[in-house]
Amino acid sequence: MHMEKAVEIFKAGGPVMWPILALSVIGLSILFLKAMELRKGRGNSRGLVVVSTIITAEPMLGILGTVTGIIKTFSSIDPAASNPLAATAGIGEALITTAAGLVASLVLILPYNLINDAVEE
Repeated sequence: MHMEKAVEIFKAGGPVMWPILALSVIGLSILFLKAMELRKGRGNSRGLVVVSTIITAEPMLGILGTVTGIIKTFSSIDPAASNPLAATAGIGEALITTAAGLVASLVLILPYNLINDAVEE
C-alpha cells in the first residue's frame, strides 16, 4: 500500500485514529524495550501492565470510533434530501476505526504474550 493511501485511510477514520496510533506506538516501544532487556538477561514485568491495558483499550477506542461515525452518519442525513451517499462518510469512519482498533490490539497481543511468558519463567 502506498503511503498516500494509508494516510488517506487514516484521515477517513476520524479523530479516534490518533489515540489508537499513539497507544500502538507506546505499546510497541515498550515491547521492543522489554525484548531488548530479555536478550540481555535482565527481563522483568515492569511496564507490561501498560501494554496489557493498551491491548484492552484499543478495541474500545475502535468501538468509540464506530459510535462517533454512526452519530456523524445520522447527523448528516437530511430528511428533505434523498441523497443516500450523504451517510457514507460516517459509515466509512465507523468501519475504519473499528478495524484499526482491532488490528492495533492484535499486533500487540502475540509479542506481549511471548514476552510476558518469558518474564514469568
